[in-house]
Amino acid sequence: MENLSLKSLKWMNQEFSCASLELITAMLYLLYGDISTKAAHMLALPKVSDFFTRLIQRVAPKSYQQAAGEVFVTLKFLENFCGDQVRFLARSFAVPGNHHGQQSHGYRWPYGPVTIITPFNFPLEIPLLQLMGALYVGNKPLLKVDSKVSIVMEQMMRLLHYCGLPVEDVDFINSDGKTMNKILSRVAEKLALDLKGRIRLEDAGFDWKVLGPDVQEVDYVAWVCDQDAYACSGQKCSAQSMLFMHENWAKTSLVSKLKDLAGRRKLEDLTIGPVLTVVSISRMVLPTLSDGCITQLHLFTTEAMLEHMENLLQIQGSKLLFGGKPLKNHSIPSVYGALEPTAVYVPIEEILKDSKNYELVTKEIFGPFQIVTEYKKDQLPLEVIGNSVNGTTYAGLRGRTTGAPQNHWFGPAGDPRGAGIGTPEAIKLVWSCHREIIYDYGPVPQGWELPAST
Repeated sequence: MENLSLKSLKWMNQEFSCASLELITAMLYLLYGDISTKAAHMLALPKVSDFFTRLIQRVAPKSYQQAAGEVFVTLKFLENFCGDQVRFLARSFAVPGNHHGQQSHGYRWPYGPVTIITPFNFPLEIPLLQLMGALYVGNKPLLKVDSKVSIVMEQMMRLLHYCGLPVEDVDFINSDGKTMNKILSRVAEKLALDLKGRIRLEDAGFDWKVLGPDVQEVDYVAWVCDQDAYACSGQKCSAQSMLFMHENWAKTSLVSKLKDLAGRRKLEDLTIGPVLTVVSISRMVLPTLSDGCITQLHLFTTEAMLEHMENLLQIQGSKLLFGGKPLKNHSIPSVYGALEPTAVYVPIEEILKDSKNYELVTKEIFGPFQIVTEYKKDQLPLEVIGNSVNGTTYAGLRGRTTGAPQNHWFGPAGDPRGAGIGTPEAIKLVWSCHREIIYDYGPVPQGWELPAST
């Protein structure tokens, strides 16, 4: 079979007949179904999965179990898109027209050149899932992974090439922020402005958990709360940032159990580790400036997180539940954070008292840090929940923000720029658009005459 790379299509520069385009794209769907099959087989080999698990650990603060879970999710994704599953992403439809020979056809259409920028916290899962999704539906991706962890995806690219991925189908760039800024921009709002809205954001932020009035399985719920808040040192997109306890839960041993579980975490096995988030960028777009971006830097160092904790403790009625101390006996560079799993209680009345308290409490610390509060009957704080970015929701006794099935949609809702990851629906939404083609072959009505001008 000749080289079927997307680059060789040159579909942005040449005209293809529908028949030839369908033939070429069909061959690409077969190619990528085959690549997924081979890559899934390779990743299922114990020595390969162990290699990537330990490689993730080398660059990201995760326990072996957490890193292995990331490899497992990636494997299952590839298995889900083996064989004919890729071509189903391009399923089209036809609707009869107004007369014989007329039909409207709806197609999934690739964008062409696309760019994927991924964070450090999932160095294999996020870039691989989004990259393959973009490729499955016919795009030419440029991939930029956070430089601290990019070696993981660099090794995966080599595995994909071994499994048949044409080398020219993906551009993989390693660079510092300044270099990448020349290609795109650093900030989502600026990107949306510069690219005239042609952007999708698959992100999450300040995530909350609500425990209702029915108390049951306290040990299990405590374990879930600990995992959701502190696994991967709290550096997951869906990590628990705030826990709303009904007063019935506050009367149980939940908080003390949370403290005990947090106390089990240690640096030696990376169940707690460094906070790699160096800066958070607050931005404001200024239409009068070509640059258009003011950045306010928040360094998530140990000192910065402790300062945030002290600011929270200035709120009336607040208290430190556990943690609040730097990790000891380590060589983590000072530019990163090293904090014990920490929880601060803030009364719900004080959270809603004024905008200053609200903004302070809901400031996201992408690390092992959470707010705990208590609410009474008919006091569910919809003001807090409703003002946050809502999206994927985990409901029920066993609902876990960090333990959902590997095939679920993950992403925000309520914003037209919102993107998803992991499912056929997410791939079709993010990496292709709807294109309508109206076929009208006639025949011309018998006895047709030239009508008057209209």
